[in-house]
Amino acid sequence: MIAFRNFALRRGERLLLSNVDLALHAGWRVGVVGRNGTGKSSLFAAIEGGLEADAGDLDLPGKARIASVAQETPALDAPALDFVLAGDAAVHAALTAEREATAREDWDAVAEAHHRLEELGGYDAESRAAKLLYGLGFAPDTHARKVREFSGGWRVRLNLARALMTPSDLLLLDEPTNHLDLDAVLWLEQWLLKYAGTLLVISHDREFLDGICTHTLHLHEGRARLYTGNYTAFERQRAEQLRQQQIAFEKEQAERAHLQAFIDRFKAKASKAKQAQSRMKRLAKLAGTEPVRAERALRIEFPAPSKLPHALLRLVDADCGYRASPSPSEGHPTQPSPSGGGQGGGGVHVSAQHHPLPNPPLEGEGVNVVLRDVSFMLEAGDRIALLGPNGAGKSTLVKSLVGELPLLAGERGAHPDLRIGYFAQHTVESLKQGATPIDHLTEIAPGVPTQALRDFLGKWNFPGDRAFESVDGFSGGERARLALALIAWKQPNVLLLDEPTNHLDLDMREALAEALADFEGAIVLVSHDRHLIGLVCDTFWRVADGLAQPFDGDLDAYAAWLRNRDSSGDGGRARAAAPAAPAPAPKADKPARKPNPHKLARAEAKVAELEAQIKALDAALADPPTHRDPARATELARQRDALATELAAAEAEWLALMDAA
Repeated sequence: MIAFRNFALRRGERLLLSNVDLALHAGWRVGVVGRNGTGKSSLFAAIEGGLEADAGDLDLPGKARIASVAQETPALDAPALDFVLAGDAAVHAALTAEREATAREDWDAVAEAHHRLEELGGYDAESRAAKLLYGLGFAPDTHARKVREFSGGWRVRLNLARALMTPSDLLLLDEPTNHLDLDAVLWLEQWLLKYAGTLLVISHDREFLDGICTHTLHLHEGRARLYTGNYTAFERQRAEQLRQQQIAFEKEQAERAHLQAFIDRFKAKASKAKQAQSRMKRLAKLAGTEPVRAERALRIEFPAPSKLPHALLRLVDADCGYRASPSPSEGHPTQPSPSGGGQGGGGVHVSAQHHPLPNPPLEGEGVNVVLRDVSFMLEAGDRIALLGPNGAGKSTLVKSLVGELPLLAGERGAHPDLRIGYFAQHTVESLKQGATPIDHLTEIAPGVPTQALRDFLGKWNFPGDRAFESVDGFSGGERARLALALIAWKQPNVLLLDEPTNHLDLDMREALAEALADFEGAIVLVSHDRHLIGLVCDTFWRVADGLAQPFDGDLDAYAAWLRNRDSSGDGGRARAAAPAAPAPAPKADKPARKPNPHKLARAEAKVAELEAQIKALDAALADPPTHRDPARATELARQRDALATELAAAEAEWLALMDAA
């Protein structure tokens, strides 16, 4: 149990928490929430002993083992697997002793190391470390790579894996989902549900908090209040608490007014002096209930596009990938290549043709085809979320749509009035050091009066002098908000957003969701925030196994598909059950011919029949009893895979008839 008694905490001159009295019991999974700056991370530092209480006591069990995620990762030569394994220091020491004793052929020392491993239950330690790495998105062939070869975001994942590997009674996780994709978030959620110790987690992902938390600790205005239940339950309880507080305040104010009126009327009359004195005492004893102060709701907006054509952007039979080293954003943990920043301009009508590459590319060509035969149409009003396993090619597809990444084959077509707003995973880091929000906006809007720029920035919560502060002192969330503001200024008609919420708090995420819901143009979104996806997107594409296809299902269906994919052991060969992308429009120099109506009807019926069968299998796979019967789940997965292959062939025949020329 963790007990706070009259606990107070300062950071410098600022009092973060005061008069905290509460207890957290063993086995609880507690979500720590509150606006930025309320002291969440400082509370974790105090629990770990890195920050002393300003007043009161913080009691922890004497032998409690605490694990947390390190903020920095040194550039080590150790392999990733060994780095994670070192989280269990005792097991790692025994394994190291065994290797060294074997190398010098000291068999007594080898036997002693084996005995120690047996005591620690460490024989499966390497397997557990490998599973942690795989669950967090590291492909097996990267487990032996040196830590120093990984980029910053991937080192954060390594630190998280090491913390999960550490034997602990108390696990402290500060924004663990920030550098994860959706698949890794879903995996982490399941891992934490099985964690036997006490968990404290800071997160701005409400779906993640809803999925794992048994309690919620809310920090607000120097106080900490504990609620039973997940984040949604906390919101309901807090709303009711505030309603009751306002009712009590209004009732008290009415009583105050009544007592004061009597006192003012009769305090000078001798006959009523006792009654007036009595009411003065009652007035002094009233509780002094505070009114509910409405927190300023953060609201942002993307201006309406200046032009909004219907057909905006398309890829036709496109092969997407890289001619040099792959980008780390696609699951290849290397140093990042320069990103394209936060803005995209208008596109040409049709991009240059690219000659198809050999299939597969020849060894030594320096070519990595991530996605093949992509046909993707983006129209005004589309709201598309890209789903897919880590490294499958979601960011590659976004970069290909932007035009930042030239196609390896196929065609990119864009309307002359296309105006792209592009938020890349590294956009926040691309802001200029030492520059202010006004400087950044002036650079893309030369000649615009300063007052107009200040008014615009004020709408994005950079009011007054904040517009003239250096971004060097901004938090990650403030930098992300500025990057989004710079995109909004351009009045894009297409938003391509790759993990825009990584640095945003809950309030800003809600504001972004509302702004995107009101946006009149088209949106393509890659995000691990299921709440944002659910509020914004109505169409899903699954990017997996070298393909990008429409996905006929919701986020729950995707999570079920992902669990089945991981448990079926098919090596990622499962294919999408939904129809393939619409056939591209016929080229101008090759007029279309009307397909045979009888063949077309038979092909459509075949596709519909196979889709119905696959839908029935999906329902069976999602049924809880199936999860308890691994043999049945495996057989259903095998049947589904066979039907998916058959469906792909049927769709190819149908598309060939539709696209006949």
